[in-house]
Formats: sequence, C-alpha cells, structure tokens
Amino acid sequence: MLQIVAADYSYPGGIAAVSGIDLSLRPGEKVAILGPNGAGKTTLLTLLNGTIRPDRGCVRLDGQEIRYDKAGLRHLRRQVGLVLQDPDDQLFAASVFEDVSFGPLNLGLAPDAARAQVDAALAAMRIEDLRDRPTHMLSFGQRKLVAIAGIVAMQPRYLLLDEPSAGLDPFSVSHLMAALRRIAGQETAILLTTHDIDMAYGWADRVVIFGEGRIACDGAPEDIFADTALLQRLHMRPPLIWEIAQAMRAAGLLPASGPLPRTRRDLLQLINGQEPAAVAVIEKATAGFSA
Repeated sequence: MLQIVAADYSYPGGIAAVSGIDLSLRPGEKVAILGPNGAGKTTLLTLLNGTIRPDRGCVRLDGQEIRYDKAGLRHLRRQVGLVLQDPDDQLFAASVFEDVSFGPLNLGLAPDAARAQVDAALAAMRIEDLRDRPTHMLSFGQRKLVAIAGIVAMQPRYLLLDEPSAGLDPFSVSHLMAALRRIAGQETAILLTTHDIDMAYGWADRVVIFGEGRIACDGAPEDIFADTALLQRLHMRPPLIWEIAQAMRAAGLLPASGPLPRTRRDLLQLINGQEPAAVAVIEKATAGFSA
C-alpha cells in the first residue's frame, strides 16, 4: 500500500498547497482525482513520488515511512512512477527507443531484458511505429504517450499520472484509458488527475475530489456523483452518461435498482431495442448541455 498521512505542504512564500491530506492506494486500484486548478492535485502526486517532502505528516510505502536520502528515494521511485503533465519535462533522449529504455537500463537491467520491457511498453501505448523516431519530431500527443511509455517500461507498482489525457485526440484517449485498464489488471495501482469528469466516471474504481488543498470526498463514482448537494457545493456537474441514465431510470426505461451504465458502450447496449423512447429522454436530459 502507498499512503500519505496527515500531510501539509506549502510552497515558498507560505503558499499553502495541501492541508491534512490522507489517501491510500492499493494494488490494482484505478483512482481519479478531480478538482479545479490550484486545488493541490499535482502537489499530491509529487509528494507521493518523493519529489517534494511534506512539511507535516508523512508518506508510507508498505507501512514504512519513506526516507529522503538517495537510497530511500531510489527505492521509492523503483515502485512509484510519476508521469508529468508536460512531456517535455521528461523526454531528453534523441530517439523514442533511447528515451523509453533509459529507465529500465538505469534500474540495472541487462540490455535484452530492458529491450523486452521497452517493447512491451511501446506496445501497451500502441506507439511501436514511433520506436525509431526522433523525439523532437513528435507531436505533443505523441510525446505524451512516449513519456507514459517511459515510466510504464520500468514496471512500477504504483503509476501516477498528471492529466494524462490532456492534449490527446479522442481516439488516443480511448486507447490510453484501455491501456491503463490492462495495466491495472496486472495489479499496478493507477492514480491520475483529470478535469474530464465523464472519463473519470467511466474508468475509475474510486473518485477523489479536491477543493482548496483538501480532500472533499473519496468514494465509488456512483456514490460521489449521486450526491447532488456535494457537487453543487464543489461547483461540479455529474457525468453526462450518469445524467442520461438517471433520466432513463425516471422514465422507466432502466430498472429502479442495480448498477447504472458508466461508459458510452454500456449506455448504447442498454438503449438498443428501445431507441425511440430512449432518444426522447436523452434529448431532454442533454438539453443545453455543452461539452
């Protein structure tokens, strides 16, 4: 388990970033962190990765408080990988293969073993065709996928991603989230920050919402988004698919109990065969909606 316990952190000048943060991340979990800009989401990731040290509280890995000496941070970062929002903060090698292979080689893997992990990471991100491309000739979205592959190639137990879908086209986002599901299925815990409420609802096992440097709520997506008073207080809207499903339930088109659809595919499967009635409900539920 990766934990942060009662953590406070302020940036130079006394600018408070997070206060009293408690969060645990278990193997195989998929956790999405939501919240406005400046709420403390990125600060949390850098605390968990050991990039910065809390002013109060601590970070624990498998029950042991982490050490901030060279050996302690090396041990932590073998197991906790962080992908920054801007890929240019992480890419530095001349080619994609060289960049993605840096981490595994730096861990001391033999060249053949490192190459196998690089190939697997490139395949997971579906960017094998970029293997020999110069990194400076990649688009922003391609550079972002290469940066993620570079951390995935190190096979961390905990994968932290800051706005991984930002700058990607919808097709790339779908493939990225599918890849992250597969990685989580191998018992890697994934914690990501995002402003995409709909994506978080369809992907995450848990949703955590930040507000003013604190955790406002932490729970299952269906429970978090059912709390309309909480969402109003946090100035957030529920996911569009959740709203459509609730409207269909109110119209008798979905059972009164049981799980609601969380992805576009789930929703389309449910409305198959009842299109006319469902379309009317959907049009009413989405009236005035702006993406």
